[in-house]
Amino acid sequence: MVEPIFDYQFRLILIGDSTVGKSSLLKYFTDGKFAELSDPTVGVDFFARLIEVKDGTRIKLQLWDTAGQERFRSITKSYYRNSVGALLVYDVCNRASFEHIPQWMMEARRHIEPHRPVFALVGCKLDLVTNGGRREVSKEEARAFADEHGVHHIETSAKTGVNVEEAFRTVTQEVYNRIQTGEYKVEDGWDGIKTGFARPGGLDFNLVEAEPAKSSCC
Repeated sequence: MVEPIFDYQFRLILIGDSTVGKSSLLKYFTDGKFAELSDPTVGVDFFARLIEVKDGTRIKLQLWDTAGQERFRSITKSYYRNSVGALLVYDVCNRASFEHIPQWMMEARRHIEPHRPVFALVGCKLDLVTNGGRREVSKEEARAFADEHGVHHIETSAKTGVNVEEAFRTVTQEVYNRIQTGEYKVEDGWDGIKTGFARPGGLDFNLVEAEPAKSSCC
């Protein structure tokens, strides 16, 4: 039997205000390093990585990094529909970015419907607090918000790598769990979840797809 390159493909989107650390979070997760200089995302950027969930099932993550500025909102909305999960990203040292999370969540739910997305509330820039920066969002407050809305919560640092892996794995595992319970199914016309394909030469080679190009708007 031909061994698959990956068993499922999940499409996740990162949303939140501009400069909260979405791009840095993604770059650390996909490249394993912190980008000292990071320009604001213009439109949408694409990343990908292969990971395994607890039972060894291999998942390819399509990761879409969206611009937080209002002027790009009409562009990024089109990327919600085919996503199965969303990381709601805020800066632990920027209260306004946390206060805007309900708006981001509502927008994601509206555009991803009828599917029920997996959310994770992700606080970024934890290293600034460790180094004496002023925390404006307490862990207790963020956790209370997450509990109220039934979503996961985690604080991260793309500079030190703390909990970066965990943030993405938490969402991935939850999506996989919902497949196992039957809540999620692979559906024609929806890219949120897709089945994988086998290595070249295998019986399922016809399922190989072209890799999406890095996408952005100028």
